[in-house]
Amino acid sequence: MSNDIYQIKKLLNTKNGTFTYYSLTEMQAQGFDIERMPFSIRILLENVLRNFDDFAITKENIETILNWQPEASDKDIPFKPARVLMQDFTGVPAVVDIASLRAEVARRGKNPDAINPLIPVDLVIDHSVQVDYFGTGYAYQRNMDEEYQRNQERYQFLKWAQKSFSNFSVVPPGMGICHQVNLEYLSKGVIERNGEIFPDTLVGTDSHTPMVNGIGVIAWGVGGIEAEAAILGQPIYFIMPEVIGLRLTGKIPLGSTATDMVLTIAELLRKYGVVGKFVEVFGDGLDNLTVPDRATIGNMSPEFGCTVTYFPIDDKTLEYMRTTNRSEDQVKLVEDYCKANMLWRTGNETITYTDILELDLSTIEPTVSGPKRPQDKILLKNFQSKFIDLLHTSFGRKYVKPQNQLTRWYAEGGSALPITTETPMPPETKIEEKMEDGMKVVAVTVGQEQFMLSDGSVVIAAITSCTNTSNPYVMIGAGLVARKAREHGLDVKPWVKTSLAPGSKVVTDYLVKADLLDDLEAMKFHIVGYGCTSCIGNSGPLPAHIAKAIDEHDLVAASVLSGNRNFEARIHPQIKMNFLMSPMLVVAYAIAGRVDIDLLNEPISYDPNQQPVFLKDIWPSDEEINTIMHDVLSPTQFANSYGTIFEGNEIWQNLQVPDEKIYVWDEASTYIKEAPFFKDLPEEPQPLKDIEGANVLLALGDSITTDHISPAGSYGEASAAGKYLLSRGVQKADFNSYGSRRGHDEVMIRGTFANVRIKNKLADREGGYTKFLPTGEEMSVYDASVKYKESKIPLVILAGKEYGSGSSRDWAAKGTFLLGVKAVLAESYERIHRSNLVGMGVLPMQYLPGQNAESLGLTGQEQFSIYGIANDIRPLKEVEVVAKKNDGSEIKFRAIARLDSKIEIEYYRNEGILQYVLRQFLNKA
Repeated sequence: MSNDIYQIKKLLNTKNGTFTYYSLTEMQAQGFDIERMPFSIRILLENVLRNFDDFAITKENIETILNWQPEASDKDIPFKPARVLMQDFTGVPAVVDIASLRAEVARRGKNPDAINPLIPVDLVIDHSVQVDYFGTGYAYQRNMDEEYQRNQERYQFLKWAQKSFSNFSVVPPGMGICHQVNLEYLSKGVIERNGEIFPDTLVGTDSHTPMVNGIGVIAWGVGGIEAEAAILGQPIYFIMPEVIGLRLTGKIPLGSTATDMVLTIAELLRKYGVVGKFVEVFGDGLDNLTVPDRATIGNMSPEFGCTVTYFPIDDKTLEYMRTTNRSEDQVKLVEDYCKANMLWRTGNETITYTDILELDLSTIEPTVSGPKRPQDKILLKNFQSKFIDLLHTSFGRKYVKPQNQLTRWYAEGGSALPITTETPMPPETKIEEKMEDGMKVVAVTVGQEQFMLSDGSVVIAAITSCTNTSNPYVMIGAGLVARKAREHGLDVKPWVKTSLAPGSKVVTDYLVKADLLDDLEAMKFHIVGYGCTSCIGNSGPLPAHIAKAIDEHDLVAASVLSGNRNFEARIHPQIKMNFLMSPMLVVAYAIAGRVDIDLLNEPISYDPNQQPVFLKDIWPSDEEINTIMHDVLSPTQFANSYGTIFEGNEIWQNLQVPDEKIYVWDEASTYIKEAPFFKDLPEEPQPLKDIEGANVLLALGDSITTDHISPAGSYGEASAAGKYLLSRGVQKADFNSYGSRRGHDEVMIRGTFANVRIKNKLADREGGYTKFLPTGEEMSVYDASVKYKESKIPLVILAGKEYGSGSSRDWAAKGTFLLGVKAVLAESYERIHRSNLVGMGVLPMQYLPGQNAESLGLTGQEQFSIYGIANDIRPLKEVEVVAKKNDGSEIKFRAIARLDSKIEIEYYRNEGILQYVLRQFLNKA
């Protein structure tokens, strides 16, 4: 049977040759109303037309997309991405799973080579660099050395995978952030494969994958579990989406930046509600946005809650492709194909959207966001008053304004001490609390140097994250802020840990060419590495005297960063307030040293003559920034940086890896361990069962993120993971981060729900604790799960709205499954985490509209039974829940089983998507 069931396969003649493609123009000629479809839906349609096989992708799937309506539908559709993007935190466990599948296939006497990526996979090692060294010229090299020392075993494993698997490439450490590398280098716009051309599409194991939507590529973040299935040839299924049109008009005004724009959009879209939806951007304002500006918006799609924020291909796209050294042949291929196949934006389209939101870019004002959610927008002019309010409402403290700027000073000639992971307290250190009444203020004396540390002091200032470091405008702007501050004789405050982590080496090249890197370094913003650093929780330790002052006096310290995430305890466990902002403002607040300042009206600091210097004195004009951009940005920078991208440094090149196709698991390893999901898997799944007599492991509130569920940062010796590693002979100094140990299930199960800021209503204290309900004893979540397993008691979790928001963290689902949790009952879910739960065989359930734990009178002390799973399970079925109280009374209600499609029911029946794939393979082999 031909897969071209509509007879639309055509030839496109280009200067590079003649190629076949599936013509949407021909579909329009056949009477289908393609013109009214959003561009993003057109790409989904092309995908199913090209991949139709009447098995995994059926004619019904095609018709579902052909009949797309603004209100969408509850029908599921398949998507087969052209490639997969991974970063190392999520990539290592994904490769562990695939290597484990291979091992299981070999044990069953089948051909292990058959378990191999069927589409190209690019893994960029970017999440492991930690800011141990900063503020010095040697910081980058020392951090790189530390990174390799900590992660050599993981890197050898990935290098083995590159050697063992076909279609699998690894970008070594120190080259850039996966999303910026994807935007600047990996993405083609249009792909030619075996004489056929089609849109470049992908999924990534990082939630910020939609950054590449800015260059016209449909892509979104999925859990590693879904990505693995795609790698092994399975379509990704999801419900036909609504598409919200975001009409942009006007132009960003002088004094505002793309960062201010994206933080404004985050608030706008979150308030409207776009979880699980597509967003497509249109309007005249697009003509005033560069691809980096667009990518800044696309990057923060998970902060909005949407699946993609898509920007159709147009002249701006081609302009960017040329700047970033794509070949002229490739650029012309993109133009020819998109114009021939109804995928080119002219600005005159008459597209029907589900709804339209409007934003006049000329109304954008300088903005920050925080202190713990990206969508919590604060106008810069209101920042000081908002901080004062937060200090009172969140921490019960009365704000006391410093008498004058000189209440925070340090001796001239004093120099910042070099800080390492194990740096002891500097000599002659004295920490004295100066004020008990109202705001906490502490005097810190280090030798001859003294300064005042208080609530609102900025202790981390990080230019980090793909969101902004990919945008030359704001990076050059930050350099100019530093230059002008330097000219005024200003410096950053000595209590601020500064860092500059560019998203690619291109950034360093153009900053050097513009002679701005020296200015940033003069403000202590030395390059610390090329990776996510603070945004992923790899801020590294605070200087010992700063950490001691914060801990002993319970200071509400702050961080400022140019990232996309500021969830509780993510940036640093000792910092309680974290604010997102442009790189330019990060430099400004590092100079101010505090957030309790009206930056628009108060002096940012004083020069050596004690003359006040204001933000306006060091803020560059558009003309200054654009002139430098024009002078320093060229294809040459991109050619130089990406010409050797896969080579790595000498350490990488000298890593020795085995030749075996089956990975040899080291029982002594605490980094890499065979996944426990596939061993002795029955050839057929067991019949579905109702859940009876379950206890609640955690009763949680709203906005529980994947960071709460599976933290990525550091942990202590008293934690369950810390105790386990100590028992294995690992010293505290070698713990590394949770993220670095995602290839080892014994560490990760102990880290699940171990966030120090998580609030479980069953526990009396904050952090990863719960109550073992049969005895009432309080203990760690992990220890309780062990006792529940011993008692053969299944577990459920209660939660509120937006459960699982944040990163596409597969261990948030894997850890939940391994703890023995059978179901989660929440008011609403973030898209990726709900899908991941299904992919691990955990049932996500949703309260009926208007209901929640509070309205139903649930405390979490009840025993839960869930009926309706065993018989007649179907997509979005309402099941019966019975919650039995200690006095024998019952609360009965109905909830929606969030198995959204037939294929998800099959995944759940098989106890997970990879178990389903393994059984499919074994049945065919």
